[in-house]
Amino acid sequence: MAVQHSLEVTNDSCDDNGQTIRTGTIWTCIAHIITAVIGSGVLSLAWSTAQLGWIAGPVSMLFFAMITFVSASLLSDCYRSPHPVTGSRNRSYMDAVRLFLGEKKTWICGLLQYLSMYGTAIAYTITTSISMRAIQKSDCYHREGHKAPCSYGDGFYMLLFGAVQIVLSQIPDFQEMAWLSILAAAMSFSYSSIGFGLGIAKVIANGRIKGGTGGIVVASTTQKIWRVSQALGDIAFAYPYSIILLEIEDTLKSPPPENQTMKKASMISILITTFFYLCCGCFGYAAFGNDTPGNLLTGFGFYEPYWLVDFANACIVVHLVGGYQVYSQPVFSFLDRWSSEKFPTNGFVNKFYTIQLPFLPPYRLNLFRLCYRTIYVASTTGIAMLFPYFNQVLGLLGAFNFWPLAIYFPVEMYFVQRKIGAWTKKWVALQIFSAVSLLVSMFALVGSIEGLVSEKLS
Repeated sequence: MAVQHSLEVTNDSCDDNGQTIRTGTIWTCIAHIITAVIGSGVLSLAWSTAQLGWIAGPVSMLFFAMITFVSASLLSDCYRSPHPVTGSRNRSYMDAVRLFLGEKKTWICGLLQYLSMYGTAIAYTITTSISMRAIQKSDCYHREGHKAPCSYGDGFYMLLFGAVQIVLSQIPDFQEMAWLSILAAAMSFSYSSIGFGLGIAKVIANGRIKGGTGGIVVASTTQKIWRVSQALGDIAFAYPYSIILLEIEDTLKSPPPENQTMKKASMISILITTFFYLCCGCFGYAAFGNDTPGNLLTGFGFYEPYWLVDFANACIVVHLVGGYQVYSQPVFSFLDRWSSEKFPTNGFVNKFYTIQLPFLPPYRLNLFRLCYRTIYVASTTGIAMLFPYFNQVLGLLGAFNFWPLAIYFPVEMYFVQRKIGAWTKKWVALQIFSAVSLLVSMFALVGSIEGLVSEKLS
């Protein structure tokens, strides 16, 4: 029997802002970051390195790692205001933009942020289906030989992934999903390590390092430019997590100050991810050369040990199940707050029902949450089925998200937070930093759009 009731929070469970007490630590923070960062993007890095070559490929990854850390450091200080340690909390990216930059820029930021999160959910749906198909394909080749016609579609796996996400999307908020992020982070280490190890093994088996300093040679200069720009977009997608940084920081307990914990966690996480990115990107290119696949692990799908490749792809699936939620929960949280404020007396929006399931703790069901979160998952699944183009979608999302959300807004908020005057040394340095990032983002965006259009028309 479901029991109707209202949400009640006791004073003992509230912090200085009247919110549920935060319990996050540097380790749960690292887990959230790694879950958000090491996602489907890592699988495209070997392809990106192949387009850029042995010099520009690794340099580009280090460049984006540096930019990501600078951006994360600037944004971490915007969690509290007016003072970065003792001020009031900004619980989300949009809250910070509203406070520092005003309502107009908040609408622009919100549109970009939630479109980016929504797009990431689509990308994760595509990647999961590719990995599940790779498992089925490698098993088929193992049973019937490498010449067997083992061809499978993506639609069924996307629908299956969507069904799982409908269930997991009923998790109330970030505070309730630390276990899922820890599991997902462990999976990301697993498949990144396997991809790295398989790359080394294949290089040894080949007896030489494939590839060149200029990357893959293509038919025309124009095509090379599009490939390079798309590769930069893929790398840009693989790194920044600014759109959910403040949401993650809002889970941290204090003391120590949240911004200090966040900066330490960001440094550790970026060092770890950059190490894995360089290993997977470089050894993947060294193993396959001009034949480097768009998704690294699918390139090993026809080779032994098939069970290890299957395990790596299974780890990707488990990881992206959690990654989808890391990027979707901020959207859900915003809609929850907006709807309760907009319709405070509406029972459909605000009433909860306690449901007791066998062997599980009581679950508090809200019908409005159930409906809109189900529609959200269904729509991301449907769009993924219409545009199942892995590298092109990643490049487009990376370029679209990179400059405005990872660079422009953090820099502008930092100026206001620290009261940095125009034409001071720090102001000029950060403006140059922002301008260079804008040029890179525009270049990557144009190439990624061209790649997506060409793939759809072909």
